[in-house]
Amino acid sequence: MLGPVRIATWNVNSVLAREPRMLEWLERVAPDVVCLQETKCDDAAFPRAGVEALGYEVAAHGEGRWNGVALLSRVGIDDVRRGLPSDPGFPTPDVREARAVSATCGGVRVWSVYVPNGREPGHEHYAYKLAWFDALRDAVAAELPGPLAVMGDFNVAPTDADVWDPKAFTHSTHVTPPERGALAALRDLGLGDVVPRALKYDIPFTYWDYRAGMFHKNLGMRIDLVYASEPVRTRVTDAWIDREARKGKGASDHAPVVVELSDES
Repeated sequence: MLGPVRIATWNVNSVLAREPRMLEWLERVAPDVVCLQETKCDDAAFPRAGVEALGYEVAAHGEGRWNGVALLSRVGIDDVRRGLPSDPGFPTPDVREARAVSATCGGVRVWSVYVPNGREPGHEHYAYKLAWFDALRDAVAAELPGPLAVMGDFNVAPTDADVWDPKAFTHSTHVTPPERGALAALRDLGLGDVVPRALKYDIPFTYWDYRAGMFHKNLGMRIDLVYASEPVRTRVTDAWIDREARKGKGASDHAPVVVELSDES
C-alpha cells in the first residue's frame, strides 16, 4: 500500500462542535493521515459517518467532555493502541485520561498525542505532565527505529522563539526548563522537530487565545508539533500551518499543521 504523502495534526477543541468545518477542511486539504486532539467526546459519539464518507478509517480514544484523541487515515490503520503502557494517571494512577492513540498507517507508525497542560509550576498537574512525558518517551522508544511520527498538541513551546513574548510567560507553564527538557528527551530518541515554514513573514504559531484579538495580532504560540524519525524526516518536502482553518466564527483556537512527504513509490 502506498504510504502517506500528506500528514497533519489539529487540536479541534471539540470534534462535534467543529464537525462541519473539519469535513470541509478534509475535502479541501485532503490529508492522508490526520491526528486530532481535544475531541471531547466518547468513542460512540465520534462523528464517523461524515469522515468515513470521505474515505477515512477512524481510531478514536475519547472519554466524554474532556481530552480525547483520534487518528483518521485513508492509507490503512493497523495495530491500533490506545493510551500509554506506563501512563501515570491523574489524579490517581488508576484514572488514565484519553491522551494518546497510535496506529500504523501506510507503513508509518503515527501517534496522536494531547499532552497535559500542567496548569502551573508546582501544581500536581504539572508533575503529572512531566510524568506523562516520561511515559510517552518510553512508549515511543519501544517502537523505534523505523518510520514514525509523533504529532499533536504538546502544550510546550520548544524555544523562546515559539511564543509571542517570552516575558508574558514568566512563571507559567509551556516554557519552563523541565517541560522543554522533556521535549529534548523525546528528540534524543532520534526524532526531529518538523518546523513549518513562516507564512507571509509571520512566526509560525499554531495556537492563539480567543481573547483580545490575539489571532489577528499573531500573538500566539507554537505548541502543536510534528516529531518524526529519520525515515519520515528525510521524506519531508514541505510543512505549513493552515491559518485559514483558524479564521471565522466557530473555529478552534488551534490551526492544523500539515506536512508534505515525498512519494516513495
